[in-house]
Amino acid sequence: MVLDINPEEVDVVISAIHADLSFLEAWRPFLSPYHLIIVQDPELEQNVEVPSGFDHTLYTKHDMERILGSGVLSSLGFRGHSCRSFGYLVSKKKYIFSLDDDCLPAKDPNGNLTNALEHHLINLKTPSTPFFFNTLYDPYRKGSDFVRGYPFSLRQGVPCAISCGLWLNLPDYDAPTQIRKPEERNTQYVDAVMTVPNAALFPMSGINIAFDREIIGPAMFSGLGSSGSAKTALSRHSTLEDIWCGFCCKIICDHLRYGIKTGLPYVWRKELGDPVANLEGDVKGVQLLEEIVPFFQTVRLPRSALTVEDCFVEISKQVKENLKNADPIFGEIGSMMEEWIKAWKSVSS
Repeated sequence: MVLDINPEEVDVVISAIHADLSFLEAWRPFLSPYHLIIVQDPELEQNVEVPSGFDHTLYTKHDMERILGSGVLSSLGFRGHSCRSFGYLVSKKKYIFSLDDDCLPAKDPNGNLTNALEHHLINLKTPSTPFFFNTLYDPYRKGSDFVRGYPFSLRQGVPCAISCGLWLNLPDYDAPTQIRKPEERNTQYVDAVMTVPNAALFPMSGINIAFDREIIGPAMFSGLGSSGSAKTALSRHSTLEDIWCGFCCKIICDHLRYGIKTGLPYVWRKELGDPVANLEGDVKGVQLLEEIVPFFQTVRLPRSALTVEDCFVEISKQVKENLKNADPIFGEIGSMMEEWIKAWKSVSS
């Protein structure tokens, strides 16, 4: 597929949780035409070192406080990888590509480096098909189409809001699975893209992701669990921040008739981290998922919710009403979600 890419439509958002961003050198052939928004973890004390030659804007804690105010910044909990949400907030571009600093460009089965950003943009610029599953996966890819029996009335698809990429080498496992399979590596490069079906939840990972900010931007809040009592319960290591964000996005996309794709592109993950150190947070996250998933499976949005902002605020209200008995932290999370929408409207105005 020939893709018309305008670099002025794209921001690349990087959460700087380490001072050394030399991993960007491996991405230079693919990212050099684009503007980078680099958000420094407010708890990182060292100066961030960005390789020369990249068009970038670096946001520090001081910058975040200047734009949001120290009180709002504290309440939104932009710490660790969740600080990437601040980049989503201040961007003015249509498309956002975000990846973690342990990711390198992956190679396809022929040994060629793949352009993850280009693959994401192909996913986002072609329709998605959430309301009827195509057994040849994405019918808009070269070499594919709609199979026999696919209703013609649904073949125009709906706009794609999010493109969720995957990982070679180190899959995005939780700590219990990493401990059980310490030597397991993903070597399968599956050349496929598919739309997540309507009404199906899925675990969205923020490691390698792109989205249409004009469509779904207000729902891309991954700051959960870094403020107050929620900090220990829903830390980044509990694996729930991006998962929670994905649940909210999926409910909203289903309601507003947008789609989410998963599959290509891949990145190469090079760092495992310490699964034993992460175990405590992950176990808490696994336990909370048993309450969270049934909740999202029953969330219904009113017809009066016509925008992403409306939907997100409605979900926050239902979180407060229906999850607070499961754990008091959900009352705080609902308030954080409401604060996020206020910040989004304020910065976007």
